[in-house]
Amino acid sequence: MIRVRIAPSPTGNLHIGTARTAVFNWLFARHHGGQFILRVEDTDTERSRPEYTQNILDGLNWLGMHWDEGPIFQSDRLDIYKQRVQDLLDKGLAYRCYTTEAELEEMRAAQKARNEAPRYDNRHRNLTPEQEAAFTAEGRRPVIRFKIDDDREIVWNDLVRGEMRWRGTDLGGDMVIARRSEDGNIGQPLYNFAVVVDDMDMNITHVIRGEDHIANTAKQILLYEAFNASVPEFAHTPLILNMTGQKLSKRDGVTSISDFKKMGFVAEAIVNYMTLLGWSPPDSTQEIFTLEEAAKLFSFDRVNKAGAKFDWAKLDWINSQYLHSMPVDKLTDLLIPYWQEARYEFDPVGDRAWLEKITALVGASLTRLPDAVDMCRLFFVKSVEFSAEATEQLKQAGADNVVQGIITALDGRAELSADSTQEIIKQVMKEQNVKKGLVMRSLRAALTGDLHGPDLVESWLILHQKDLDKQRLQEAIAK
Repeated sequence: MIRVRIAPSPTGNLHIGTARTAVFNWLFARHHGGQFILRVEDTDTERSRPEYTQNILDGLNWLGMHWDEGPIFQSDRLDIYKQRVQDLLDKGLAYRCYTTEAELEEMRAAQKARNEAPRYDNRHRNLTPEQEAAFTAEGRRPVIRFKIDDDREIVWNDLVRGEMRWRGTDLGGDMVIARRSEDGNIGQPLYNFAVVVDDMDMNITHVIRGEDHIANTAKQILLYEAFNASVPEFAHTPLILNMTGQKLSKRDGVTSISDFKKMGFVAEAIVNYMTLLGWSPPDSTQEIFTLEEAAKLFSFDRVNKAGAKFDWAKLDWINSQYLHSMPVDKLTDLLIPYWQEARYEFDPVGDRAWLEKITALVGASLTRLPDAVDMCRLFFVKSVEFSAEATEQLKQAGADNVVQGIITALDGRAELSADSTQEIIKQVMKEQNVKKGLVMRSLRAALTGDLHGPDLVESWLILHQKDLDKQRLQEAIAK
């Protein structure tokens, strides 16, 4: 069975790059009827935070990236890693390195002076027991290094990039796989080692991750071989870039999934857009699809090698398509928190039918959910501010008489319908011998404080339900 994993580190909120990797893993697993595993790589105790872990779990759930196994925490597996390090030490494939930070810095400085790439010179690879004892007596604490053969060529067939070749000499010398420990024993494992042990133990068949991990892959293949384990297949996906072609970072503004959610993007739109960041469906004209629809079509032969530029305009458009087609009741549920945050007064339960009328009116005009705050203000406030255009309209000859005529026509009408509004408009036109344009513009200006906005008749009916229409008309006359 195909088994893939997403393995975020809880040193920050769920990043869109990590989320896009999760999407590709999920799509691949679902396409093949495989399993999607969640692993939390929390061995960086100084930077890992429980609130980041929760943010990652919440974000993946919100996006619909439901996992089949996990979350599995690396912090629960430290004894396993240390035993596997010991296994390599016992086999002679790893060794204790006592080089100090000062010595490493001196070595790097000398390499830099010679215009050489930084690399460890493997100076402690063949220490005698007596030399180790002497270093220990000095108070030195060793790291554990894995031996890398400089003459070795590492080759794999990447599912996105084809054949990849790395030389051992390009890997920076023998690799640290465990940190120093104060007691002189095996310390905390490092990423490249722990991830291999995890993927072995969890029977991961395909490792799907960003192209910035390619150099790690060469090192990790050597570790799989050292353990006589099956090497999974690898797929290195393109990075997400900003519009200038640089890797998307915090400098570009919003990058975490929770921030996208706060900005008013819906999960369906985010995952739809992330799917298109580096992958194209067989029908290049198709841009809107669910996760399930994309999973049926997903394959790595349609994943691009080049970086994918993040386009805010495209994301806005996709989000608008989901909002425009969303059922009124669901969209209302999403809009209510924004209206509440704006301190609009309403009863979410008692006013539900009224709120859904507002949603139905503005839904087709939304790009992001917060757009509904300003767009719907006129339905929640007692009085409206008049724009310059609205003020100018109400100063037009005959406008005040039109507004007064509508007030008079409303007297005694408890109920108002689309048909009765048309009757009132026609009545005022006839009585005052004016054109419909004057009536409609004056009515909109008086009711909404503007000459632009949602459908006028529907707006009028919504205001009438809260007895705001006559009040607004009277205020317009007074002002």
